[in-house]
Amino acid sequence: MNKRSYTKSAIYEAKPEQVAHRVARNKARQAALKAGTVHKGDHKEIDHKTPMANGGGSDASNLRVISESKNTGWRKGSTGYKVKKV
Repeated sequence: MNKRSYTKSAIYEAKPEQVAHRVARNKARQAALKAGTVHKGDHKEIDHKTPMANGGGSDASNLRVISESKNTGWRKGSTGYKVKKV
């Protein structure tokens, strides 16, 4: 099993585009909290229908609330995973 490189992870997470994506995700979560669609500790996540990496934005029409296990339970190459081409 490969060990995680925390140094490489920190460098990646400090990139300006990653910081911008994190800010957008946090704003989307705060908006959902304010709207009452999610609550602290409910194990729900804000999912982007079209991923930000594929050009999706954080406008309300591209967001949905799904369970944590459904949002983070998939893996590339597993059954049911389909890459959307933009």
